Amino acid sequence: MRPKLGFMDTIANGTTALVTGANKGLGRETVRRLAELGWRVFLGARDAERGTVAAAELVEAGLDVEFVQLDVTSVESVAGAVEAVRRHTDRLDVLINNAGVGGARNLPPDTAASDFREVFETNVFGPVEVTNAFLPLLRAATQARIVMVSSGMGSLARTSDPSRVESTLLGLPYPSSKTALNMITSQYSRALPGIQVNAADPGYTATDLNNHSGFQTVTEGTDAIVRLATAGPEGPTGGFFDRTGPVPW
Repeated sequence: MRPKLGFMDTIANGTTALVTGANKGLGRETVRRLAELGWRVFLGARDAERGTVAAAELVEAGLDVEFVQLDVTSVESVAGAVEAVRRHTDRLDVLINNAGVGGARNLPPDTAASDFREVFETNVFGPVEVTNAFLPLLRAATQARIVMVSSGMGSLARTSDPSRVESTLLGLPYPSSKTALNMITSQYSRALPGIQVNAADPGYTATDLNNHSGFQTVTEGTDAIVRLATAGPEGPTGGFFDRTGPVPW
């Protein structure tokens, strides 16, 4: 990992980004914040109606946002999204793999193997499918960045620390999917020289995933995502960060 964070204060206009799972919550707020920097942002969403409405609202606010239909669990949908983005740009500067599901909330002894399938399809296989499909456009960028939206629940250090709330939340599919995503982040960062690949922990943010029980706003929850998306050339790669700094694996 590079020692300095090196986050930029400003980013020049003309930057392009794609955010998956972006019709609401953290994804939509990430789109809004990046578009307010003057970027062109592609709002990816599985539900075409909701995605179109979300994008239209942001466009009405004067932002350069384009809806892209994207179901991260469908190879055909991902391929279609690549072509849709390619019609607007010859490169992608930033990819944010945000789409995620929480799955069944059962205690480990009550969890079936089948409970993992939907969660891993979206939270693990989806980011791999999307990242690989967009690599040609990312490689065409001068300084490409990939942000994997993970969770503190995927941190082995935090979930095994009795002083942290993460250690009290028992479950199998969701935490293990985020631990897997962390390893995927680490491996991509070493396999893709010239592309900065990092994981972001939004923290306990009020979203549909937790029935809006989180104490952070979606703006606070996107702080780490936005900082990694706007990182300069000397910024990190192969790291895991929340809004306060590095997170232990």
